[in-house]
Amino acid sequence: MTAIRTAGRTTARTATWTNWAGDRTSHPTSVVRPRDEEEVVRAVRTATERGLTVRAVGSGHSFSDLVCTDGVMIDLSHMNRVLSVDEHHVTLQAGITLRELGPRNAEYGLSLENQGDIDAQTMAGALATATHGTGRAFGNLSSRVVGMRLVTADGTVRQLDRTTTPELLRAARVSLGALGIVTEVTVACVPAFALRRVDRPRPLDDVLAELDQLVDTHDHFEFFIWPYTRTAMTRTSTRTDDTPSPTPLWKRRLREEFTENTVLGALCRVGRRFPSLVPTVNATVARSMSESRVEDVAHRVYATTRKVKFTESEYAIPRRHCAEALTACLDLVERRHLAILFPFEVRFTASDDAYLSTAEGRETCYIAAHQYQGMDADPFFRAFEDVMATYGGRPHWGKRHTRTASDLRPLYPHWDDFAERRTELDPTGTFGNAHTRRVLGTHDEVVTR
Repeated sequence: MTAIRTAGRTTARTATWTNWAGDRTSHPTSVVRPRDEEEVVRAVRTATERGLTVRAVGSGHSFSDLVCTDGVMIDLSHMNRVLSVDEHHVTLQAGITLRELGPRNAEYGLSLENQGDIDAQTMAGALATATHGTGRAFGNLSSRVVGMRLVTADGTVRQLDRTTTPELLRAARVSLGALGIVTEVTVACVPAFALRRVDRPRPLDDVLAELDQLVDTHDHFEFFIWPYTRTAMTRTSTRTDDTPSPTPLWKRRLREEFTENTVLGALCRVGRRFPSLVPTVNATVARSMSESRVEDVAHRVYATTRKVKFTESEYAIPRRHCAEALTACLDLVERRHLAILFPFEVRFTASDDAYLSTAEGRETCYIAAHQYQGMDADPFFRAFEDVMATYGGRPHWGKRHTRTASDLRPLYPHWDDFAERRTELDPTGTFGNAHTRRVLGTHDEVVTR
C-alpha cells in the first residue's frame, strides 16, 4: 500500500473510511491530513506524479459515494481556522465545520446568512454539494461565497473571485470536488442576529392549502410529514436583532436528546423488527408531537442534534410543484405498503447562479426522503426518484440517487460551462472517482462532446 508523507507529517495509513450513516465505505491508498495549503499542494503533486487520483473529504456527513476512492484521500479536518475578517467578509480554511464556525463568527458580531439543520459538515463539503437551509429569500451556502483558493491537478494554486474569475468561481462554488482541492473560502456574512423558532403540529391539508403564504411570510419555513399520517410538524423561524432570551438548555436537551433521539430511536427499532407495525409507529409519533419554542443566537437555533442513524435522498424541484409532488410521494409509500419510519422533509430556497447548484435559475422546493438505518432503502428511493423526475427534480449532490450525466445534463442550463471548466482545471481526471464519472461523465466524454 502506497504511503504519502508531507512536510514531515506522516498521515498515511492502511485506511478504511466510513461515512456518518455507516453505509458508505472506502479503502484509499493513503490518507493525508494537511494543516495548511502548502501541504495540500505537496500531496496533490505527489499523487499526480504517481498516477493516483485524489479526493477531498470533510466530516463524512454525505449519504452518497461522492468522496470514496482507492487513490489518495485528503482529509481537511485539521484546516479549520478562521484566517481573517474584513468587515462582513470572513476568510477561513475549507476544513472548518459549520459547528466550529458559528461561535467564531459570533466573536466578530457576524453570522452566516442562512444555514441548514446539520452543522457537522465542513465548509468545503457543504459548498461542494450545494448544501442549503430553508427560507425563500435566501440561497444555499454557496451563494454567499465571494472567493476561493483552489489547488489544481498540477499543484498550481488558483485564486478565484467574482471580479477577476467570475466564471471559474461559478463553477467552483458547487463542484463535487471535481475541479481541485479547495483550501480557503471567503464568504459574505451578515451582522449577528437571533432566531425565534416555533415548532407546531398542523393538519397537512391546512399546510398545503396555505403553503405559499407560509413560505412567503416567514423568514424560514419548513415542515415534516410522516408517511401514513396527515399531521405535519411545521417549523417557522423569525429573525430578530433583539438580544435573545435563550431557551434553557435542559429544555432543549429534553426535547432533542430524549424525545427526538432516544424515543424516536426506540420506535424505529420496533418498526424495523416488525415492518407491518410501521403505520402504527408513525401514527404514534404524530400523536406525540406538540408545540415547542426555541430562542437563541442563530447558529444555535438552526442546528439540531441527530443521533438516530438514517440514510437519505433529496431532490430539488421548482417551488410551484411542491404540494403536488409531496402528495405523490405520500401516495406511493401507502400504495406500495413501504415500511418508511422517517418523515419527508420539505424546505425552500431562493434561486442562485452557480453552474451546478440544485437551485440554479429557479425558486426551489426541496423534498427529502429518509430511511432508518438497517432497512432496505433502495426500492423506496428508486420510486421516489421517479416521482421527482416527473417534476424536473435535481438530486442533492451529497445524498443518494442513481442519476447519470445523461439524465442530469438537460436539467442544468450551464452544464457544458461547468464541463469546460473541469477540462481546463483537471484535464486528466486527477480529482475523479466512480461517482463523478457517473454523474458528470468521463473526461473523454467531456472532451469529445
